[in-house]
Amino acid sequence: MMKLNVNGSTHEVDADPATPLLYVLRNDLELNAAKFGCGLGQCGACTVMVDGKAIFSCLTPILLLEGREIKTVEGLGTIDSPGPMQQAFIEEQAAQCGYCIPGMMMRAQALLQSKPDASDAEIQVTLEPNLCRCGTHLRILKAVKRARELMKTAAMTPASGERKV
Repeated sequence: MMKLNVNGSTHEVDADPATPLLYVLRNDLELNAAKFGCGLGQCGACTVMVDGKAIFSCLTPILLLEGREIKTVEGLGTIDSPGPMQQAFIEEQAAQCGYCIPGMMMRAQALLQSKPDASDAEIQVTLEPNLCRCGTHLRILKAVKRARELMKTAAMTPASGERKV
C-alpha cells in the first residue's frame, strides 16, 4: 500500500510500485484528464506536475512519488470555477479534439508557476515535448499567453494591488 498526494488529497493505492503513475491516476483514482498517448514519453498527453515540475506520467513509477505533490488538470479548478489556465483555454477555444490539452495545460502551468513572466519564446520551447495532431498550436500558444496574464491578475489582491502571500 502506497500513499500518494494527488491534487492536495492523500490516497492509499494498492498497486505494484513499478506501476506508472498514469495507470494509477486513471484506473485507481478515476482522474481521467491525463491521457495515454504513446506510452513512451514522446507525445506529452500524459503530462502532470510533480512538486511543481512537468513529468510524463506514463514513464514515472509510483515508487518514486510517495511524499511528493502530484497535480493533474482536475487540481487546477472545477467546471464551476476553472483555474486561470483552464479559463484561458476556454476563452481562446484552444481545444479541438482535446486529447493533448490536459498535458499542454500542465506543462504550461509548471512553467508559469516557476516563471510568471515567461517570454513567448520560453512558452514555445516549454511546450515542444507535447504534440498536437489537430493543428491548434496557435490557439494553444494564445491560451497560454492569456493564462500568463490571468495568473498575474489572480496573484494580485484587488484592493491594494499587492501580491498575495
